[in-house]
Amino acid sequence: MPQIDTFRPRQGFGYVRTLSQHEELPLLRDHLLRLDADSRHDRFNGFLDDGFIERYAAKCAADGTTIVAYMENGMVRGAAELHPPEHSEDRLPEIAFSVEACMRRRGVGSLLFERVIAEARWRGYRRLRVTTGAENHAMRALAAKFGANLVFERGESTGTIDLTQQPQNEMTKLVIDMPLAAARVFFQLNRICWKIVSRMYGAKRAA
Repeated sequence: MPQIDTFRPRQGFGYVRTLSQHEELPLLRDHLLRLDADSRHDRFNGFLDDGFIERYAAKCAADGTTIVAYMENGMVRGAAELHPPEHSEDRLPEIAFSVEACMRRRGVGSLLFERVIAEARWRGYRRLRVTTGAENHAMRALAAKFGANLVFERGESTGTIDLTQQPQNEMTKLVIDMPLAAARVFFQLNRICWKIVSRMYGAKRAA
């Protein structure tokens, strides 16, 4: 059974960073074990037992999966996984997400999505596959926000994201060890800057 979570989040005290490949992967395992039954079902398409999750986390530590984590008090409370393309049937790198219930509706998913897309682009990937549970409406909406056209397949919602069509948000990679509230401000200012540049460029072309 998942561990009982007595954690009470304090707004703005979290940060996003990439876990080191081997030393910190147990933090991913502990995060996945804390997921409630519904979250486990959404993330693993029905697999709920602790043994499966422990084996899955060990596999991530061994196969080169990159973990972008949302951290609070030294614990992973949300994770974006970037799986290398050689482990995919269609040779596409795959991303997957999990956020603990106590972190929902705080913008954690959006921050993880932005950062893992930056990671993928810097690795030279042009397309990503995203997979989520068919009933995970929040993650489906978030994936659609980033350009994924999801379809129902083998009990899951799956689709691809074309990174060449994503805004070039290169400063996203700099959000390492940054408090959540500060990261939100950072992204908002960055979006505003891009809108201003786009308008200036559009006006120049029109002239």
